[in-house]
Amino acid sequence: MKAFTRAAEMQTASLGLRSGGKSIGFVPTMGALHEGHLSLVRRARQENEVTVTSVFVNPAQFGPTEDYRKYPREPARDAQLLEREGVDFLFAPPVEEMYPPNFQTYATVEKVSAPLEGQFRPGHFRGVATVVLKLFNIIQPHRAYFGRKDAQQCVVIRRMVRELNLPVEIVVCPIVREPDGLALSSRNYYLNGEERRAARVLYRSLCRARELVEKGERRTEAIVREIRQLIEREPHARLDYVAVVHADTLEPVGRVAGATLIPLAVWIGRARLIDNLLIEESGSGLGFHL
Repeated sequence: MKAFTRAAEMQTASLGLRSGGKSIGFVPTMGALHEGHLSLVRRARQENEVTVTSVFVNPAQFGPTEDYRKYPREPARDAQLLEREGVDFLFAPPVEEMYPPNFQTYATVEKVSAPLEGQFRPGHFRGVATVVLKLFNIIQPHRAYFGRKDAQQCVVIRRMVRELNLPVEIVVCPIVREPDGLALSSRNYYLNGEERRAARVLYRSLCRARELVEKGERRTEAIVREIRQLIEREPHARLDYVAVVHADTLEPVGRVAGATLIPLAVWIGRARLIDNLLIEESGSGLGFHL
């Protein structure tokens, strides 16, 4: 595995690969890698001739009161894991390489960035879109791999790619979970034993939503009420939001129909965790993605 910290060096290597006809699969991460990240790496390796992974804790997507400085960083372990997985190139730039002094150019994907995470984390998706756009320009991938746990992020990135005519295919991969259902996240690192047990309420509440829909419930109000009640009964949990929205536009819906997303964000101790249930309805019936 070859590692770069400078954008120009990474870009030169990527352009050389493309001119040589090599397909590039790219997995952007903020490090503190877990099995969820590694599942994206494996998918990228299966579908491309060359795999590039970035490790960059992006300050532009953290608010002033958020956990940027405390966000877990394990660069040596990350590099070891990526090498073991057969990654060809690691791009791990310092902050000043991505945001030089007097940096003032940002990407904004307006409507789909506003609700949900956008309401509780103003400016978050401006930071996400900007860094992803920069990484795409540096790495020049044919395909880029994202996890569906960050469902709104996937919607934002897909729209940016489509509307800016970027020549990259966005591949959204399934959520990877612990045996008890908790979605893997670098922020799970913050949970103590009691909080870790409490965190299972996210998955339980989404399973309850799935059960309601399977039994014929389609009303948003009823589904949201059940989820709220489940989470509010957990003393370690504090709900930021739960919603039922169209999976592509993120606009609220009154009933589950077509492609519907149920996202939620919950504080467990000092860890803010997100998760979601995707429901797809077709002529052959309902499909659930947890």
